[in-house]
Amino acid sequence: MTTVKTLSKGQIVIPADIRKRYHIEPGSEMQIMEYGGIIYLIPPAKDPVKEACGLLPSKPSLSERLLKERKGEFQ
Repeated sequence: MTTVKTLSKGQIVIPADIRKRYHIEPGSEMQIMEYGGIIYLIPPAKDPVKEACGLLPSKPSLSERLLKERKGEFQ
């Protein structure tokens, strides 16, 4: 874990190795989120849809469950 200092305007410097790893360049937009007392910096995604693929588990299938429930309602 790297420690950085906050500058007078609230800015921080992201270490060079992290900037290179996540392709953060001058002018890159970052998302910032706070949850549970932790601040997250989210780097830009080249293709957010592609990066989200496979994020959710394939089983159990929610669509199959919903179809089964729907069939039960109409019988």
